[in-house]
Amino acid sequence: MENKHHVPQNVIDAFHMMWDTFPERARLIHKDRTVLAVNRAAEKIGMTAGSHCYDGSPRSAHRGCLANKALRENAGMYSASPEGTRMPFWIPVDGVPDVYVHFSIPSPVVPASDTEKGNE
Repeated sequence: MENKHHVPQNVIDAFHMMWDTFPERARLIHKDRTVLAVNRAAEKIGMTAGSHCYDGSPRSAHRGCLANKALRENAGMYSASPEGTRMPFWIPVDGVPDVYVHFSIPSPVVPASDTEKGNE
């Protein structure tokens, strides 16, 4: 079974296999920002597949989003949240164009020089 973005069901299933037990929220997202799947932690706080990644959060929370850059360069990216309390990641799914995993983890203060890192 495929969704409207033509992402094969086995990709959705693989996301759940890898991310459902991750202790922080994680989502599988299409480049148009449609959420394709959410892990258990994201589901517990009300995130759902079919929504947009920016739904329910202030515009300021998306400053510094590296999703487009990660997809364009086909490389994982991370940065510090605007408040410096979380470290968000954007990881393109290898072999599945226009799809990435997005998650964040709690972060201690991140030095300004380290606020944007690519796959090194």
